[in-house]
Amino acid sequence: MPEDTKTRMPPRQRMRLALIILSFILYPVTFAYISCPIITEAASQGIASGGLVVFALLFLSSLVVGRIWCGYLCPSGGLQEAFNLALKTPLRTKKAGWLKYLVFAVIYGSLGYAIWSAGGLLTIDLLYRTEHGISILAPLGVVAFLGPVTIITVFTLIFGKRGFCHTFCPIAVMLMIGRKIRNLAGWPALRISANASRCIDCMKCSKECPMSLDVNGMVRKNEMENADCILCGACMDTCPKGAITFSWMEKAGVRS
Repeated sequence: MPEDTKTRMPPRQRMRLALIILSFILYPVTFAYISCPIITEAASQGIASGGLVVFALLFLSSLVVGRIWCGYLCPSGGLQEAFNLALKTPLRTKKAGWLKYLVFAVIYGSLGYAIWSAGGLLTIDLLYRTEHGISILAPLGVVAFLGPVTIITVFTLIFGKRGFCHTFCPIAVMLMIGRKIRNLAGWPALRISANASRCIDCMKCSKECPMSLDVNGMVRKNEMENADCILCGACMDTCPKGAITFSWMEKAGVRS
């Protein structure tokens, strides 16, 4: 018998999950390029590491495509999505969301101080703390890898669906800041838009959102811009009436 199309995962979401889980599988190779401690360590020696370049590119991308990195390519997102597929644990609370802002302030404050104390960034080493570009082969690479994986796992098991993103991730805050700058400036950027007249309140969009957003409420209020949205497209892919779509925005109703 043919597979029931009502239960089959939409092609875009199959592709998205494949990409983001592959990103986590490759994390032993790439973690030095998105590791805040390694980036700060290099900066304290006046070195602009490959990770610092990646952070700069991620921030610049957030000015146009928001947190799409979180939805499609982030290794920590891939680990959390894998947990969600296996455990189906809902997000338990959003009340600890303030913690990620504290983590952001500490980590990026330390990075700024490291650069200042070194007298600026004097050289570039794109392969810093890697061996031939592979992160885990560097000295103490296994320890540096297991640290963030353990933190991601603990926060996901405690808080549930994408719990690390909601409560601890400093990169999420950096991308949220980039998006807020875009919203203030008003230049065109990728967004999710909705036609409330098509909505039948089936709630499928809210159920499928990996960030546990009240997408149905956002549609009804015409407030589709949300700081926690990762532009994954799960809501539009599950909407039976095509009420939600990607578009390019200049101005939109904004909810932080």
